[in-house]
Amino acid sequence: MTSTRERQRAAARARLEREMAQRATAARKRRQLQTIVAAGVGLLLVVAGTVWLVASLGDDDKATDAAPVGAGSTQCTWTDIPAEQRTPTTKDVGLPPTSAPNVGSQTMTIDTGLGPITAKLDLSKVPCTAASFTHLAEKKFFDNTKCHRLVTEGLQVLQCGDPSAAGAGWRDSDGTGGPSYRMAEENLPTEQRPPYPAGVIAMANSGQPGSSGSQFFIVYGDSQLDATYTVLGTVTGGMDLVKEVGAAGDDGAFAQQAGGGHPKKEVLIKALTMSAVAG
Repeated sequence: MTSTRERQRAAARARLEREMAQRATAARKRRQLQTIVAAGVGLLLVVAGTVWLVASLGDDDKATDAAPVGAGSTQCTWTDIPAEQRTPTTKDVGLPPTSAPNVGSQTMTIDTGLGPITAKLDLSKVPCTAASFTHLAEKKFFDNTKCHRLVTEGLQVLQCGDPSAAGAGWRDSDGTGGPSYRMAEENLPTEQRPPYPAGVIAMANSGQPGSSGSQFFIVYGDSQLDATYTVLGTVTGGMDLVKEVGAAGDDGAFAQQAGGGHPKKEVLIKALTMSAVAG
């Protein structure tokens, strides 16, 4: 027969087991609730983050689309050259503004060791190219560089604008330099005959669309070229200096490649400046 004390002990153990089971059940429910709440908070954070991200992207898109390009201005696109594709002759001076005036004109002044050469740029025809030159001029990109190429046969052009063509003597890399961006061609003379008459300044490029950079050429005699080079402007002064350089001839350094060579009469660009926009 079970004693009274043993029955009391068994009852106490039973109560303790029930209490422990109840506590375990309560703890399990608390953990489940915490898990549900945590998951819910995490979902809210994800949703909130997604909404914020979408809103932010939407704002960025609006900022890009809403760039102030009103009457009298044009949106320009600059193609930045990736760092791994740049060469030692690339000069990084940042990108020009994306909005450029497309009314009025500017005067470009090339102050050379032989005297000044001036040209007029019509902004209705070359708004982005003019904006690029204005940016480069402000950065003194062309200062103390030399016109590196002269062609006297077939074409009559003096080519300049390579930032690496500087210092004494000539290098094999002359003619390969430019800024760290490229731009689309403008004002192509497809209806002009000849496309590039004496007195125009045009942009050099690689032959591929959208490859204009900083190099330009001054035409001092009518030249038959495909109409794939931006006509930048018209020379208004100093053409006699360019013709003197042409008459002195070239050294034939590029004869087997693009033609011509380094001008025998050196043309040092001491500074290139762009005037304010005139109405």
